[in-house]
Amino acid sequence: MAGRLKRFAKDSTYHGHAGLGSAFGSLGHRKLKPGGVLALVLPFTAINGSSWAKFRKLVSDEYDDVSIVSISANGKDMSFSSDTGMAECLVIARKNMSGKRGGWARFVSLRQRPRGFAEATAIANDIPSIEPVRSVEDGPYGGALLKVGDDLAGEILDASIGDQNRGWGAARISDASVAQVAHSLANGRLWLPAQLSAIDIPMAQLNQVGQRGLDSQMFISAAHNGPFARIQTSPTATYPALWNHNAKAEKFILCAPDSALQVKHGMEQRAAEVWSTASRAHLSLDFRFTSQPLATAHTEIKTIGGTAWPNVIFDDERFDFAFAVWGNSTLGLLNYWWHSSRQQDGRGRMKLIPAESLPTLDLRALTDAQLTTAQAIFDDFRDRALMPAYLADADPNRAHLDRRVLRDLLGMDDSVYQAVRRLSRPYAAYPPNGAPNPPSTAASA
Repeated sequence: MAGRLKRFAKDSTYHGHAGLGSAFGSLGHRKLKPGGVLALVLPFTAINGSSWAKFRKLVSDEYDDVSIVSISANGKDMSFSSDTGMAECLVIARKNMSGKRGGWARFVSLRQRPRGFAEATAIANDIPSIEPVRSVEDGPYGGALLKVGDDLAGEILDASIGDQNRGWGAARISDASVAQVAHSLANGRLWLPAQLSAIDIPMAQLNQVGQRGLDSQMFISAAHNGPFARIQTSPTATYPALWNHNAKAEKFILCAPDSALQVKHGMEQRAAEVWSTASRAHLSLDFRFTSQPLATAHTEIKTIGGTAWPNVIFDDERFDFAFAVWGNSTLGLLNYWWHSSRQQDGRGRMKLIPAESLPTLDLRALTDAQLTTAQAIFDDFRDRALMPAYLADADPNRAHLDRRVLRDLLGMDDSVYQAVRRLSRPYAAYPPNGAPNPPSTAASA
């Protein structure tokens, strides 16, 4: 069977890392005539997983009348199947008859899994009839409300599906206005709730501003000619490493190495080459919003990034400080949330290749004075404990960080700061980030 799959999968959307779901997508496409409907229950990674990029391109190029249904709740309610325990999505699309590319989809985010056939039928019948529906580009006004009787069942939002590298981020959201803000921010426009117009803000993809580091296997795996062995850390380690997540040790923007590397015999030259990718800036690859405070971390000295904390290398080392403070502000967290895969409870996952297109503040556009300010903000916050990301609205230190980044670094007025603090409430609310939120306690810093 594996041999036949390999032959049939040639020139298809199948990808081994995506699993058999991507093979079913390709098979369904081959079986359909123009005008036929493709309807699949898929793992939520189909929305923005890098291994699903070919499938997303197929849907964008060859289909129209696309609907993507997901569930914003957590736990067992986030899947349509009875036994997967992971978030899923429904992809329903009509094979194009005209040959014209579609490129748009209707995203339906349900509050919970339908409780029976009657409720599911009512929702399915209502979705096509609801008009008008705002798009993700229309500003922070939310989507069309989907109701069953008087109960709110979810929201509907139209969005482009043409950029496979960025995925289909408008899925599995409980407040469409947060997605609209995140989309605008990723495209260089800060458009916040209760504001009639957007503010231009310099944004870029991470790979335009810096360079992501190597996969951790390149350091230690014999299969990848890894020149190091990983050992216990020490204060005098020659090759320190920030390897795994430890929520208790990651309360501060400045993090200490948790491991060390030892050069294997005869691999000194290779070790020197690999060590040249060490840096002080690190990006989280597996961010649990419910327990971890940091999307980016900074180390006092250059450190190799491991499984959870790959390096980010900048040509200008002053960017390290700006990257650290921006990445852990509410807007930086929003960038991460929007770009990551949200298949599991309270977790945003990102692999190295998708991390290259992570939206971030364009550090190249900052003046020398702004870069100096960024370092001053970092020095002020390096020893201030931050709460987990889902408590962004209840964290006084996060609120103060927002104020410093928006007002001191970017020169925005207090109304923008207050709007970002309002945004932190729906961003942090259950269920997008996986845990119920206590009442907000953050004062205006």
